[in-house]
Amino acid sequence: MSTSSVDLARPKTRARPRPSRLPGVPAVPAAARFRPGPRVLSPLALLALWQLASSTGVLPERLLAAPATVAGTAVTLAAEGTLGEAVAISLQRAFAGFLIGAAAGLALALLAGLSRPGEHVVDPPMQMLRALPLFGLIPLFILWFGIGETPKVVLVAFGVLFPVYLNTYAGIRGVDAKLAEVGRVLRLGRAALIRHIVLPGALPQTLVGVRQSLGVAWLALIVAEQINASSGLGFMINDAREFLRIDVVVLGLLVYALLGLATDGLVRLLERRALSWRRGLLGD
Repeated sequence: MSTSSVDLARPKTRARPRPSRLPGVPAVPAAARFRPGPRVLSPLALLALWQLASSTGVLPERLLAAPATVAGTAVTLAAEGTLGEAVAISLQRAFAGFLIGAAAGLALALLAGLSRPGEHVVDPPMQMLRALPLFGLIPLFILWFGIGETPKVVLVAFGVLFPVYLNTYAGIRGVDAKLAEVGRVLRLGRAALIRHIVLPGALPQTLVGVRQSLGVAWLALIVAEQINASSGLGFMINDAREFLRIDVVVLGLLVYALLGLATDGLVRLLERRALSWRRGLLGD
């Protein structure tokens, strides 16, 4: 028998395909993968309607500048460096305030959510403080911290604090008791129980609080930067209002909106990565 006939008689084996994912990690359906494209359709449609209303005279320029006018103003201010500097300063204030407020909210939520005495000590003052009008505290912050950067950052941090605290606290309290029983059966200590069961169980609710707090952060910053400020997007808007520059005012508001959309998108991306296990369970 020749070599070629032996090769033909030998059963052919298919090469094993390489695993496309790690074992134990559920496959992500194609429909559930992150596609940012469809999310921009509705803003683009609103932009087109806005331009159409301005071009046909339905929306006068003296009331609201047309998108084309705002775009021209944006190009001019960006070339001068005014817009980039204002955005950078506002981002710095928002980032500092968010970090301080989110860190304080997480710490207080852990203290109140993980122990009954901590709940009695922390939760009542937090419920009282969150009922205070945020912008009504501005005069006090100016008296306490002056008119520099500190009151602006503190106002943002104060606004961020409560959504993070409330959602994390609710997430901790909402962890399934059966999971805690499983941890006790596995003889996990308190620290391991908190690390492996309580915190992962509260993470979805915490991320909801982060998304809410980012919206509050930009809202607080808009107000803070229009009071005793000499830089930032809020100052640019307030200065344009004095000279009736509607195009600059609209540009500043649009930049705030885009920054809010961008930061929310970052949290959504973090949520999809951190909670990838949930897609397999929910069939998303």
